[in-house]
Amino acid sequence: MIKTLLRIWRILPTWIHFLAAKLVRSKFRAAVAALIFDEQGRILLFKHTYRKWQWGIPAGSLEYHEQPADAIIREFREETNMQIEIQKLLTTLSAKEDHHITIVYLCKIVSGEFKESNEVSEMKYFDVNDLPKMLFAEKELIKWAANL
Repeated sequence: MIKTLLRIWRILPTWIHFLAAKLVRSKFRAAVAALIFDEQGRILLFKHTYRKWQWGIPAGSLEYHEQPADAIIREFREETNMQIEIQKLLTTLSAKEDHHITIVYLCKIVSGEFKESNEVSEMKYFDVNDLPKMLFAEKELIKWAANL
């Protein structure tokens, strides 16, 4: 049932996503994201079941009273059944589209085997110069981080 609802959500116009988020979420949202590069410098992306542009970086919202570092570890585990370790804080971004801030960490996978979830159907490494169709802001973030 949830997978079906998420697929329906994905086909709705982006403006409906923003409107719904503004109506049901707090006035200001906080999220976390993980950038994970492999030995060849490729970036790990998730194929999200609910996004219009399905491929994107691992990310999620903070829960009330949750520390950002704990949130990204929790989100990654919930969505993949895998454990990550934070290497360092990369940046904090404020979205131009809405009242949203994202705390971005450089991470590495330390254990586990990928297991599909309601939110993520696949994960794959991509060359940073050959990224799939995805959110422009995420592409820019990946290119920025790859050049550090």
